[in-house]
Amino acid sequence: MAGVGSATGIKYDARGLVEPDAELPTNIERDGSAARFDAGALTIRQINMALRHLIYHEGVDDVTIVNPASKHSLAVGILARCQIHFEGSPGWFACGLIDGPEVTIDGRVGWSVAENMMSGVLVVERSAGSLTGAAIRGGDLIIKGDVGARTGIDQKGGTIIVGGDVGINTGFMMQRGRQIICGNAGENLGDSMYDGAIYVAGKVASLGVDCVPGEWTDADTELIERKFSLHGLGSPPSFEKFICGKQLHNYDALEPSERKLVI
Repeated sequence: MAGVGSATGIKYDARGLVEPDAELPTNIERDGSAARFDAGALTIRQINMALRHLIYHEGVDDVTIVNPASKHSLAVGILARCQIHFEGSPGWFACGLIDGPEVTIDGRVGWSVAENMMSGVLVVERSAGSLTGAAIRGGDLIIKGDVGARTGIDQKGGTIIVGGDVGINTGFMMQRGRQIICGNAGENLGDSMYDGAIYVAGKVASLGVDCVPGEWTDADTELIERKFSLHGLGSPPSFEKFICGKQLHNYDALEPSERKLVI
């Protein structure tokens, strides 16, 4: 986007937003349909520009980003079937709003990874911050280490698998989807959840409002075994299932006119 200058020499776009280093980086290495580049000296804008250019304009379907250096908002809004590999640790808000990519992160990742993820697979080899998978709508999000608070808050679909522990308020206002937690869960698990299922192998500090133990079925066994097999997670441990008690959000008792106002 064309920018306008200022007395400081910094360029701004028509909305008044700073557009630093808007040139495509020159350190991209291509090998057929694969590419890689070192992001250590690049700005967030340059990293995302390079990623989008390779995927959308160059036909590259396998991109490796070396040394992301905990920079925020990387690989957001990628709407294509492709593979993205981070050699290192991105910062906050990585891979939000993705629809289709298969992403692997060798290191850890900050807050709000895969927020509003729509489809695809994202695997984090280490730990993640709070708000992991917030409002996720589809796909599989796998965190092999621990995660912070409010994992899967407002979850609308998809599957979140955590190899370690989760913090407080995990599954808060969960609407649909599944969470599979191999470690312990903090306080207020599933607080105010509408629907969906949470599976916990470890201890639960406390259940949130309207979160209750659920009846285990053959479908639960099939789901757990299929996800563990699909993602190479080994043999699954024994889990306890938690669901919504459907007492807090009970709209069926309302008159049609009242229901319309609420919903």
